[in-house]
Amino acid sequence: MEPTVFDFWQFLAGIGLFLWGMHQLETAVKEMAGKSFRHLLQKFTNTPIKGISVGALITAILQSSSLVTLMVLAFLGAGVINLKNSLGVILGANLGTTATAWIVATLGFKFSVASFSMPFLGIGSLFFLFFSSRPLLRNIGMFSVGFGLLFLGLDFMKTSIEEVADQIDLQAFQSYGLWIYLLLGMVITALIQSSSAMIVIVLSAMSADIITLTAGVSMILGAKIGTTITVSIGSLGGNADKKRLALAHFTFNVVTGLVVFSFVEQLIALTSSIVEIKDPLMELVLLNSIISLIGILLFAPFLGPFEKWLTHRFSKDEPQGFSVYTKRVSVEVPEAAIAALEKDILFTYQKAINFISNVWRAGTPSKNNLSIWRKILLQPKDLHQSYQELKTLEDELTEYHLALLSQNLQPAEAQKLTSLMLTLRTLIYASKDLKDVMHNIREMEDSDNSLLMYFYKEIKSYSFDFMEELSRYMEHQEEITEFPKWLIHNEGVYNFWISDLYQRIQHEKMDYPISTLTNVMKQVISSMDNLSNAVIYWKHGEKEVIDN
Repeated sequence: MEPTVFDFWQFLAGIGLFLWGMHQLETAVKEMAGKSFRHLLQKFTNTPIKGISVGALITAILQSSSLVTLMVLAFLGAGVINLKNSLGVILGANLGTTATAWIVATLGFKFSVASFSMPFLGIGSLFFLFFSSRPLLRNIGMFSVGFGLLFLGLDFMKTSIEEVADQIDLQAFQSYGLWIYLLLGMVITALIQSSSAMIVIVLSAMSADIITLTAGVSMILGAKIGTTITVSIGSLGGNADKKRLALAHFTFNVVTGLVVFSFVEQLIALTSSIVEIKDPLMELVLLNSIISLIGILLFAPFLGPFEKWLTHRFSKDEPQGFSVYTKRVSVEVPEAAIAALEKDILFTYQKAINFISNVWRAGTPSKNNLSIWRKILLQPKDLHQSYQELKTLEDELTEYHLALLSQNLQPAEAQKLTSLMLTLRTLIYASKDLKDVMHNIREMEDSDNSLLMYFYKEIKSYSFDFMEELSRYMEHQEEITEFPKWLIHNEGVYNFWISDLYQRIQHEKMDYPISTLTNVMKQVISSMDNLSNAVIYWKHGEKEVIDN
């Protein structure tokens, strides 16, 4: 009888089907419940322990540590979670990803896997094709197809290995010690870029009695190290946060892998004595989870110092641009993207307020009485540059907004996005109103005419009082049921100034063009109107501005 030839293509097809099935599962679950998981990640990661728990739970359900890492990166960049707690999520994801091994070991080696996968493939395909217009049923079909492909791929791998199991002699490998299995796990995982697929290969080899439990655990440790190569390569073109998380993931897995490898035989003996499991496959997946738990115990107490160390790495890779949050967040996670955009809108609001304030503060009428050093310290800021920074920031956020529109947004998200962009636009309008007359304001400051100086002080005082009241409203907005009416209707103030002006010039001479002064009044009122409208758009939406 001729020896059976190893069917490499069947084995490769098995890996491909398994990976494709994992991808389909990930896509389906992301479509069906991705938003819920993102909310869970956003709300319940305020401590490292919660981060570890949530990371493990979400990864166990999504079966994709890469998707969880993407969400972590997005919320980290948006400032929703800090680096320390995001490290906890990554640790938890290492534990959650071991759920794949439990599913495969429990179901995949107990009965005919190929026949088990057929109903899922058949029903799932029909659902996906005939209910394409109904997202929920289509995604259920996609999930079913993914589940079927996963186990069909497992059957291909298991069968191809079992057929040549009695012809493989591992004595040559065993003579090198367990290091060879550790290296095999690293190399194969780096090539196929999936630790889950590697675990299936190890389980198949153990099922066919090709390798021992100790060799299998060593390969699993190698797989945990090898999977960091994929993450590291993916971070090469990324920003500083992405590289920091990749370095953290690399450190977690490499240190844990090498530490556990140093006493792997003792760990197996201890586990066997405590938990009497007769099935070596189940013992392997138990050890796989225990290894991840050891990693959590090794690093969880030191996440604080580790965070401080990471923050000083990759400072040269900080994203460029005037925005603070959006440049760090991928639009692929809409909730995080909108949260980042809102924080950058707040940043824009603060810059607009500072710009308007500096227009009034740039000159000081009593500057001639100051010492030379005080004059240097009180030099006017480059207001034109400040305004250009605002315009550049507007361009960055508008470009980000357009990219975000390409995502599948919920109606509430789209409405929020519209309100934020209206806010941004009116903040820029408010700044432009003052930019257009700041040279006139300089002329008023330098005038010796008492009447002109009177109106200069009136207009300046009104502007600062208005902005102070607006900021007070922003701080206590939740306690106030409606927007103060005097912050909306400023026409009365303008009319009062005009009336006062024409009364005073009857008795007092003003050596300054009246049309220029009234234009300054008009622009200041318009600027304050735009500021208040921006806040209403932001906090209450478009309708209330129109109603008012």
